[in-house]
Amino acid sequence: MSTHRLPYTVNLSILFTELPLLERPAAAKAAGFDAVEFWWPHTVAVPEDRHADAFVRAVRDAGVQLTGLNFFAGDMPGGDRGLVSWPARSAEFRDNIEVTVAIGEQLGCRAFNALYGNRVEGADPAEQDAVAAENLALAAEAARRIGGTVLVEPVSGAPAYPLLTAADAIGVIDRVERASGARNLRFLADLYHLAVNGDDVAGVIAAHARRIGHVQIADAPGRGAPGSGGLDLDGLLTGIEAAGYDGWVGLEYKAQGPSADSFDWLPRERRGSTAHA
Repeated sequence: MSTHRLPYTVNLSILFTELPLLERPAAAKAAGFDAVEFWWPHTVAVPEDRHADAFVRAVRDAGVQLTGLNFFAGDMPGGDRGLVSWPARSAEFRDNIEVTVAIGEQLGCRAFNALYGNRVEGADPAEQDAVAAENLALAAEAARRIGGTVLVEPVSGAPAYPLLTAADAIGVIDRVERASGARNLRFLADLYHLAVNGDDVAGVIAAHARRIGHVQIADAPGRGAPGSGGLDLDGLLTGIEAAGYDGWVGLEYKAQGPSADSFDWLPRERRGSTAHA
């Protein structure tokens, strides 16, 4: 039984993927959840208005809250992990900023994840970091106008991705803050990625809880549902809550079988946001 009371949100870019994208919000609602999050739901940085409108309508019609949205990150299945630090695609990221924030504004979403991007062959890492700082400052300013936050995340399983630990992500945030004065960038604590990359997850929570803007979970190893691996996710979430975090916990794990059958670890009465009030 969980000892924390943090509310859950379902990542519909990794769960319910057996369904067409626009059917997933309603499926999450049917499974008992009131909140969802997505990676960028389109294949291009600036989709046609009708596609963006259809996404907004699907979330609204399902009666769920959008709690998180990624900026366009390139071809994720092909190995891309963001455009923030990719000099040749910087303009593409900047074009995406306003589109992403506009969707967030329509749906009441105020958390926007900016995947940093892989190191690019032939590009100077220092140049990439400088581009990233400029782009994150622009994203933070756009999000600030609607009371939003830009999230920076360490990632595992991508050898060319340079942010592996909490310290890496917080270092990026600190550089942007010093250079731009932005104060609405936060650390995305994905407990699975941190654990797989060798971070002391409990130590990260103790040291950086006030910098956390969002939390995501999967068990490790395997990135399965809680209870499928060896991470003490309940204990870690209890520690995060005790340290003052009261935001959403994104379920970003891979289901074994139909997604709707992967929530046995979480009693139905704990899935809706009102259960945590």
